[in-house]
Amino acid sequence: MMGSRQQAQGALFYEFSIETHVPADHMLRAVDRFVDLADIRQHLAPFYSSTGRPSVDPELMIRMLLVGYIMGIRSERRLCEEVHLNLAYRWFCRLDLTAPVPDHSTFSKNRHGRFRDSNLLRHLFETVVARCIAEGLASGQRFAADASIIKADANRQNSTPKADWQPDKIDPEEVPKAVREYLATLDDAAFGAASPVEPKFTSHSDPASQWTGARGGPAYFAYSTNYLIDTDNGVILDVEASRSIRQAEVGSVRTMIDRVSDTFALQPECLIADTAYGTGEMLDWLDRQRGIAPHIPVFDNSTRRDGTFERTDFTYDAEQDTYTCPGGKELKQNRRAFTTAREQKPDEHGMLRYRASKADCDVCELKARCCPKAPARKVLRSIYEPSRDRAREIAQTTEYAISCKLRKKVEMLFAHLKRILGLNRLRLRGPLGARDEFHLAATAQNLRKLAKLLPPPQIAC
Repeated sequence: MMGSRQQAQGALFYEFSIETHVPADHMLRAVDRFVDLADIRQHLAPFYSSTGRPSVDPELMIRMLLVGYIMGIRSERRLCEEVHLNLAYRWFCRLDLTAPVPDHSTFSKNRHGRFRDSNLLRHLFETVVARCIAEGLASGQRFAADASIIKADANRQNSTPKADWQPDKIDPEEVPKAVREYLATLDDAAFGAASPVEPKFTSHSDPASQWTGARGGPAYFAYSTNYLIDTDNGVILDVEASRSIRQAEVGSVRTMIDRVSDTFALQPECLIADTAYGTGEMLDWLDRQRGIAPHIPVFDNSTRRDGTFERTDFTYDAEQDTYTCPGGKELKQNRRAFTTAREQKPDEHGMLRYRASKADCDVCELKARCCPKAPARKVLRSIYEPSRDRAREIAQTTEYAISCKLRKKVEMLFAHLKRILGLNRLRLRGPLGARDEFHLAATAQNLRKLAKLLPPPQIAC
């Protein structure tokens, strides 16, 4: 029997509860247990006036931002529409059915103002990290680090070649906010001071972004998000925005390790990373200055392709500070005998030169395989070679093989960041805009991690 036609009829009163309409297994219900915004008002109090019209509740704005990043809603205009329509979003934001949703422009005003001035998003991220540590999800024994490139909100058509870019002639009072942020980071190790090499193109709208072709396809403007994670459960311990070049990314890891040590008192036994972080200076900083075992492949460009002897074919004697060639002759830094011993200084790249005697090389039967185009053989040795050797020794251990598998956890986080959270392209411009987006995204990932690994207790019927 066919039922009667359904007709909508208005009613004066409804018995309705948002609480009962949010599914028990909804992501936001699981995440809500770990969102602690109790001190947010105290943190922001110095940045609000004591007079005037009351502002939008800052806790409401933070909860709405978390909804956007947790559920992969990239547009704040669309976020406001979704919160207005979705009951689960309203429940998470503590809005009843009749409560109005803030206008999307409210987020922009607060983000560029008091949220940045108070470093609120960084405070929120560290609060969630502290909760992860308190719940036992991060022991601090093994760290892993890596960087991922995120497209900036800039395009090639609105850019200037490096030959025409003159930052010293820019008037900070007449340029957009992103350009002023660029001028403020010219001496920052993660941006302007990371490398003296100027990019091929500089964006007019976001000059701090890096013109890069690192992915092998067409080049574009981008920033790098740098993660430092605990390998126990893939918890993100720190995040840093930088230019998309190796020097800036390596420097960001140092910053994050020191910051995690100061904030959470975590000192890892080892750091896991790829070859980009295996420079001599970085390995020395980890091994000798911080006491952290570098589970990192050594960055070595001494390999020869012409069939001649490589540096590894020469034996180093630490006591005599000499190399012995395959022909049994010594290579020394000084071939002349001085009355007072002279200390040899490394070059600008931190390399020391060891030279063989021309007389020895002229009569050597192996000269054709050693230095066929040079009168005598030279061998370069880094001042950081002891730490490089230490990394090579670690690479032969079973622990290193385990670390190679654990390093995939940070790569999985980047895949989740782009595919699930939808952060393929930044919406905000400037170094501070990139930092805000990366902090919110990392906070969302940690909250999802907490919700997944710590399910709510089952209530007995």
